[in-house]
Amino acid sequence: MAKKSGSGLQSSAGLMRYYEADKNAVHIQPKTVMIVGALTGIVILFLSAVNGFWP
Repeated sequence: MAKKSGSGLQSSAGLMRYYEADKNAVHIQPKTVMIVGALTGIVILFLSAVNGFWP
């Protein structure tokens, strides 16, 4: 019979490191990203209209 190698331990160790790194990451809610994007777009449109760049 073929001898089994210990590759299962190596793959699970990589996943453990991934999840540990994810805990330290900055998390932003999707709503926050959408609101900031919409506000940025509105400000750019307003500034374009004020400066005469409106199409």
